[in-house]
Amino acid sequence: MPALKKSAFTLVEMLVVIAVIGVLTAMAVPVSMRMVQKGRSTACLGNLRQLGVALNLYLGEHNQVMPVLAAGRSQKSEQLDVIDTKLREYAPDERIFCCPADAGKIAETTGTSYHWNSALNGQSILSLNFLNNTTPTTIPVLADKEGFHTHCKSKVNILTADGRISQGLNFTTTR
Repeated sequence: MPALKKSAFTLVEMLVVIAVIGVLTAMAVPVSMRMVQKGRSTACLGNLRQLGVALNLYLGEHNQVMPVLAAGRSQKSEQLDVIDTKLREYAPDERIFCCPADAGKIAETTGTSYHWNSALNGQSILSLNFLNNTTPTTIPVLADKEGFHTHCKSKVNILTADGRISQGLNFTTTR
């Protein structure tokens, strides 16, 4: 009678399987993190688009004149007209004032993750001028306060005067 042969993993085979799993995990984690960051950046673009709609509603009720706002504030308790207080009635979902990639929680402290271009204060949307630039496609209105979106290197999401959303260089980051 032939003897029954037991088949089992050897130690070497088991170590090879563990090594393969480790390599696959090491490759998958950075990819999944980039996907999460890209998703947050996309949600941020959506927030800026909604803020652009809210701003257009404001402009419609105020003779196409931009609001006069402070660029930002250091604490929510400061009594300043800023983007999250002035546009609140036009954008009732307060989550759009916070960039999903804002891990440092700037919005919790200041009320918003976005920076208002105060050079546009009081200007008519029909004749905007920013540093002698009158082309609405290149005039920034709102932008991320910091470079939250690390997957796209030192760039921030920007809402331009014509309602477009884009990514531009971040001149304020210290990273």
